[in-house]
Amino acid sequence: MALLMALPQGANAACQPDSLELRGPFGAARFNVELADTAAERAKGLMLRPEMAKSAGMLFVYDRPQHVAFWMKNTLIPLDMLFIDAQGRVVGLHANARVKDETPIDGGDDIAYVLEINGGLAARMGIAEGAEVRHAAMDQALAAWPCSAP
Repeated sequence: MALLMALPQGANAACQPDSLELRGPFGAARFNVELADTAAERAKGLMLRPEMAKSAGMLFVYDRPQHVAFWMKNTLIPLDMLFIDAQGRVVGLHANARVKDETPIDGGDDIAYVLEINGGLAARMGIAEGAEVRHAAMDQALAAWPCSAP
């Protein structure tokens, strides 16, 4: 699948701010990500963008684990939202959030990160709860899959 970038065994584990890796029973994948790590960036998110590359996403980074909720007001592309705990595990997933919908999408409690990718992509790739994520913005001391691990 062109959207899934295979990660070779023993791949360089040096995390980069613009790259996020996922692994699970589906295999492994890499996304080019933009960070939303300030309140203003998180509030804007992917609003008003007419498209996003298939291998791209946005990673929302919070100062501490917390309850999160999203909406799609002014968002023009359907999105999958992966809700991630402080250890980097996907603990919730909302598939195909509807464009311009103002209905709150509850991500749950103790969420430290949220990854938004193109709608339907998680199902096509087999990404599900339990997948592990690694990224440079994550607390490596807590990470289930730290940047220094293969």
